[in-house]
Amino acid sequence: MARKIRKGDTVVVISGAHKGSTGAVTRVVPERDQVVVEGVNRVRRHQKPTPRNPEGGVVEKDMPLHISNVMIADPDTQKPTRVRMEQRDGKKVRVAVKSGKVIEAKAAEAG
Repeated sequence: MARKIRKGDTVVVISGAHKGSTGAVTRVVPERDQVVVEGVNRVRRHQKPTPRNPEGGVVEKDMPLHISNVMIADPDTQKPTRVRMEQRDGKKVRVAVKSGKVIEAKAAEAG
């Protein structure tokens, strides 16, 4: 079955400490049912100096959220919506339940 949340989608956090936040999905971790959302669930980590990062110091990074805590934002209203799969022009597409609009991921368009 096709994943309903993909890299590049705009999502809304529906539960947890970051409830109400929106952002783009930067990474999907299917084996753990998690997604990383840009600017959400940001933590500070202390980094030792390495050849790649000789300065070291405190680094901010986005941590994964469980996929059940986010919903795709409706293309029209930017409010959370459920997603269903439909056949349109012989292709399987994701459709927002609230508005009936086709959901296209930004990453899929870019390549």
